[in-house]
Amino acid sequence: ANAPKSSSSRSQFYLPYLPFQSLLQLKLWNKYRVSNIPSLIFIDASTGKVVCRNGLLVIRDDPEGLEFPWGPKPFSEVVAGPLLRNNGQTLDSSALEGSHVGVYFSAHWCPPCRSLTRVLVESYRKIKEAGQKFEILFVSADRSEDSFKQYFSEMPWVAVPYADEARRSRLNRLYGIQGIPTLIVLDAKGDVITRQGRVEVLNDIECREFPWHPKPVLELTDSNAVQLNEGPCLVLFVDSEDDGESEAAKQLIQPIAEKIIAKYKAKEEEAPLLFFVAGEDDMTDSLRDYTNLPEAAPLLTILDMSARAKYVMDVEEITPEIVEAFVSDFLADKLKPEPI
Repeated sequence: ANAPKSSSSRSQFYLPYLPFQSLLQLKLWNKYRVSNIPSLIFIDASTGKVVCRNGLLVIRDDPEGLEFPWGPKPFSEVVAGPLLRNNGQTLDSSALEGSHVGVYFSAHWCPPCRSLTRVLVESYRKIKEAGQKFEILFVSADRSEDSFKQYFSEMPWVAVPYADEARRSRLNRLYGIQGIPTLIVLDAKGDVITRQGRVEVLNDIECREFPWHPKPVLELTDSNAVQLNEGPCLVLFVDSEDDGESEAAKQLIQPIAEKIIAKYKAKEEEAPLLFFVAGEDDMTDSLRDYTNLPEAAPLLTILDMSARAKYVMDVEEITPEIVEAFVSDFLADKLKPEPI
């Protein structure tokens, strides 16, 4: 779930209360990126692959098990039906075919949602003016139809009708939505490009990198710091007073990140680590302070907020061999954690 937003950058980091009693429990929470409870995830026991992340919605929507085994369906099938424009006009969901689509889970009662919507309206306009085939589909989490209508009146895109609660729920189930705002960006075939559309929009105001294919290594910023809460993250701290230091650090880590991502993608699994480079700024200072890290640079770390654990390697020079060994030892459970 996304953390509440406040004026302090420290609010980007939080240590949730998670009732771990064993290392196995911790591994399961990290493997399935669980960020709140209760959470029910269905898997195929023969393959270990996730069938559905939002099991609680499944048992609410299908208590008789008529749709069992609740496997994922194509976006085009789940979204099928009439869509709305804010002027009351309707169109069929087939109008989305051949376009990139942003599936936007949001609600008027949520302040971070309203802030993102204002930015997203401008991003949508710029992308359309650039001649790109792009549409946004609003999936409301509002508490009443009046709130939905008020909020939707600010949006130039399309929405699932508020009254169609079943279709809204199926879309939440399809993407395992655990918090709002969430923007899932799909390619023209309906496959997911990124689940981090919110971060991409905020980091790319001019939309130059649309449709925002994921980068193996991210530079830590105010807008993407919330991702540190989603699972273990490798963070390489560098001295950004040297203009080329951050870019050199990214180039050093990238081949290792790409190898890890490709390995798990081949197994149709999410990579067990996110990769960041952190320079010398207020965000980095807050993170160091919050996790009680030394001021050294370069400093190689793996931070696992959900486990309240950190792994630190303080050496004078960071080499690809050191990073690769550090990652391999972490994945093999050979590193001893320190408490955050």
